[in-house]
Amino acid sequence: MEQVVSSRQALDSKASGIMFGLCILWGLQQVVLKLAAPDISAVMQIALRSGLSALMVYPMIKLAKGTSLWGRDYLPAGILVGLLFAAEFFLVAQALRFTSAAHTVVLLYTAPIFVALGLHWKLPSERLSLIQWLGIACAFFGIVIAFLFRPAASQAAASSALWGDALALLAGVLWAATTIAVRLTKLAEAPATQTLFYQLFIAFLVLLPVAFFMGQATIHWSVLSLTSLLFHTVVVSFASYLIWFWLLKKYLASQLGVFSFLTPIFGMCFGVVLLNEHLELNFLVGTCFVLMGVMVVSLHHKIKQYAQAFKVALQ
Repeated sequence: MEQVVSSRQALDSKASGIMFGLCILWGLQQVVLKLAAPDISAVMQIALRSGLSALMVYPMIKLAKGTSLWGRDYLPAGILVGLLFAAEFFLVAQALRFTSAAHTVVLLYTAPIFVALGLHWKLPSERLSLIQWLGIACAFFGIVIAFLFRPAASQAAASSALWGDALALLAGVLWAATTIAVRLTKLAEAPATQTLFYQLFIAFLVLLPVAFFMGQATIHWSVLSLTSLLFHTVVVSFASYLIWFWLLKKYLASQLGVFSFLTPIFGMCFGVVLLNEHLELNFLVGTCFVLMGVMVVSLHHKIKQYAQAFKVALQ
């Protein structure tokens, strides 16, 4: 195991360019979901893209000798993470009906905060340091600002937006729960393609009937709806995730993680440009605190190193 970790490289210009492109794609996905929603509901888009992407991922799964995709070794954990994944994206789809894509992507990306809190209680090796607790406090302060200090608006509009924001934040919690479930079950030993398949396949099985049950299964086939499905199926759910897993195997995860903080920023920018969304001052201020807190929690080792180096330089 030590050999595998030590063989991972520091980021080079190629990896940095790829990560920058991935963050643009991930920031765009919620915006495209909302953009195409008049022709095909977000929950229907997610159901169809999950099923089609699962078909594309399936041939790429390489199982260890003696294991089965549907055996008792991994299937129970696979069902669990699949259900959590489906619930997360159901909430994302519903959040987009009530609030802006910009709000949705920022609140969704609070997930690392909840991952850190969850693992703190489950794994002794993941106990939070003082720096991380400060980062969590900073992030929650930002969430409070984003939720409570809203500009004057009609009561109905304010309630609707608040409900959408709450759904997006809960989606972030479920994303964190999915990550924790993968970390604490046998899926931690499974190939990434196997875990991805469970998530996509079960999301399809769950969300397709949900779309029909909620009356959100109608599709108006248009250039926009087809483009959205193609984008989410091939580019996001298949290609971008496989590229991400390839990067994690080759490069240092901590350095790759720094780029992921660009995703909410791109999401906000695309929301303004493509959907003409208005960003309130309180939300922008809250977002700054949230992103700062997430960065502190995720990069606490680097912060400690820099602090120690600074202390030595002063001496």
